[in-house]
Amino acid sequence: MEYKWVLGCDYDEEIVDNIARELAVPPVMARILLNREIDSFDKAYYYFRPDLENLHDPFLMDGMDRAVERLHKALHTGENILIYGDYDVDGVSSAAILYLVMSRMVGSKISYYIPDRMTEGYGLSSKSIHEAAENEVSLIVTVDCGVTAVDEIKLANELGMDTIVCDHHQPAEELPPAVAILDPKLPDSNYPFKELAGVGVAFKLLQGLYKKLGLSEAELDEYLDLVAIGSCADIVPLVDENRILVRHGMDKINYNPRFGVRALLESSGLNSKEITAGLIVFVLAPRINAVGRLGDARRAVQLFSAPTLQQARLLARELEKENRLRRDIDEITFREAREILETRLDPREDKAFVLYKNDWHPGVIGIVASRIVEKYYRPTIMITVIDGIGKGSARSIANFNIYQAIKECSHLLSGFGGHKYAAGLTIEAEKIPEFVKCFKEAAAEQLVPEDLIPCLKIDGEIDISEFNPRFIRLLKLMGPFGPMNNRPVFRTRNLKIVGNPSVVGQNHLKLKVEQDGVVMDAIGFNMADYLGRIGNNGFVDCVYVVEENRWNGKNYLQLRLKDIR
Repeated sequence: MEYKWVLGCDYDEEIVDNIARELAVPPVMARILLNREIDSFDKAYYYFRPDLENLHDPFLMDGMDRAVERLHKALHTGENILIYGDYDVDGVSSAAILYLVMSRMVGSKISYYIPDRMTEGYGLSSKSIHEAAENEVSLIVTVDCGVTAVDEIKLANELGMDTIVCDHHQPAEELPPAVAILDPKLPDSNYPFKELAGVGVAFKLLQGLYKKLGLSEAELDEYLDLVAIGSCADIVPLVDENRILVRHGMDKINYNPRFGVRALLESSGLNSKEITAGLIVFVLAPRINAVGRLGDARRAVQLFSAPTLQQARLLARELEKENRLRRDIDEITFREAREILETRLDPREDKAFVLYKNDWHPGVIGIVASRIVEKYYRPTIMITVIDGIGKGSARSIANFNIYQAIKECSHLLSGFGGHKYAAGLTIEAEKIPEFVKCFKEAAAEQLVPEDLIPCLKIDGEIDISEFNPRFIRLLKLMGPFGPMNNRPVFRTRNLKIVGNPSVVGQNHLKLKVEQDGVVMDAIGFNMADYLGRIGNNGFVDCVYVVEENRWNGKNYLQLRLKDIR
């Protein structure tokens, strides 16, 4: 894929030098920090030391007083409380953290419900509300869902049940008639940070409850591993509260994991590695998601709440088995999608793709849409048609609001929802061809040719000799890395290729590069096609991130390549 290299903000040299002197860091590090709007000693201090003491007061969140009051009453009087989650990682980790904490409280009668992706779909349903009433539930606490469930919560009220909503999605114009709605994205919300994951909102509810009961909030620290897993998997910005919660959650995962997390690390081959946000997103999260994509997501909650390592290992093996099956289905679906692209569409000329087929598995079309975007860099909608109804997952690129484009075609849809980069839709099968035409027209109006060339944003120029131990320590302190706090991307010019580059694994480029006597390993994942371009003993410019890798018990630095010229 062709990339456009874009160097970060062009700061005045005097500003860079002042920050470098004030913080006692190299100029390239000063530029990296300025790119993150860290322009003073105080901001740098809080950035490099994300302390739990700096979390916001939970009672700044609208509705927290009412939520805590109602939850305390239910716990104190022994009411039946139902935690209602979602089948993705954020949803099951949210349900698990509330279940684990509240089950420890005297007199608690706590259960949880995770809807079936295939038969119920996302969020609250009338079926589940009626079932809760039959089980004599008097309080429902939703996590990672509920803020748009107006009719369902009205039904719960009619059946004599109260609801507390913990959500982080964008609310609709009409809010549900819940006892309390905790959502930092509510209109006119005064909460200082808007980008918590669903599990982050659930954690704030627990903080509020502990504060009201006069309990030590430090007791909640042992659950931060679940907050970290749910937050990373949901790709929320790793800034402000998210960064604090994830940093401390990572420590829990790396040094004292609960049985369920330990078993998951073992089954996925990560038990000897330092866990990062990237490993959660690309290794752990797919395994947790797999049980909800292909079956019963309650097994993920059972894993997180497993009371023994033996039980956790049994559940982790189930997740591993489901994930292997999910990968097989992914691969088949991806091959079929590419065949449609290459034979019926024009990947070079089309500005957006809509791919549809009977009986694709609805649990994997979102993953495959993301893979299509990654390979072709075009907004993509994948639709599976089952019994005359199409269910679609949409994924986008940087400069295209896919939700808005779908909205322009909403007259053809039975339902839709989402945001700028990802969305879902439902459509009658006979309307799909007209929808394809409408969506492509909307894309053609919004997109210009430059939008279809992905940008590689570069934090700074550097010589590889500058990667000394202190610089690497500073880089590590910048983690955890993720949206809005990405791992710094560097460019180095005139690197000499040493020896013979090779292809390793499935499709990965491996080589050594040298500059001024310093030799470093480099790897480019899925970059085997570069081998024919670079030759041996030539000179290249590289864009990359630098990482520590562990091999045979030793740590060493390597460049993870993003592009080569």
